[in-house]
Amino acid sequence: MPPLQTVEPQRLYRQIAGQLRALIASGEFAVGTRLPAERDLARQLGVSRPSVREALIAMEVEGWVEVRTGSGVYVLDRSSHAAAAAASQPQIAPDEWGPLELIRARRVIEGEIASIAALQAKRKHIGAMCKALEVMKKDAARGVLPLEGDRAFHTAIVESSDNVVLIETVQRFWDSRRGPLFERLGGYFENLESWSAAINEHEAILQAVREHDAAAARLAMHAHMDNSHTRFSVSWRQARELKEPFASLAKAE
Repeated sequence: MPPLQTVEPQRLYRQIAGQLRALIASGEFAVGTRLPAERDLARQLGVSRPSVREALIAMEVEGWVEVRTGSGVYVLDRSSHAAAAAASQPQIAPDEWGPLELIRARRVIEGEIASIAALQAKRKHIGAMCKALEVMKKDAARGVLPLEGDRAFHTAIVESSDNVVLIETVQRFWDSRRGPLFERLGGYFENLESWSAAINEHEAILQAVREHDAAAARLAMHAHMDNSHTRFSVSWRQARELKEPFASLAKAE
């Protein structure tokens, strides 16, 4: 196999995916074969494992590979019927952010926003956070992915800043959360257990805001984002062992 090239950190997952697609097209990775492990690809490319994971998820969305939890990532047949089926898959926008990179950015920005909320949040903002958290709990109890309550919670926090740039930035984060990359990744790792943990993390953020403790609010938001990143970064074998995913449970009406 020809040596892989080191890539530059701009839309990194796209550059990684491009190199892997080229190797598949040239026959270096034959149809039905398993790709090297994420850690091996990361080492050869000189990038992080999360960046490789984002690239592999993008390739799965585009129909180049299949992720088999508990086993690995396998090359798909792109000819005739298979190619037509792949063409019907959701398309990734050229400027779509990688989901793991997005979580890291949210940690930086929303950590500071949480600290601002602890100092500036009014009764109406705290009330909106409480309501959003209750919606999350009710949806999770019904087996419904609690994204609407989650978005409302983070929106209430940023609205307490009275800064339209920060508000629109967080809204953009959430628009990216609805993209095909994040949705496909979430399909493997979002489940009853992970959302139960996330709800507890939201409660810690709310408690710090209520107590007007800026440092604690920042740390609680950092912990939430760090834990989210960890949940989306576990091995495919661990993904197989997780409890029932929301993808197979009831959806919001």
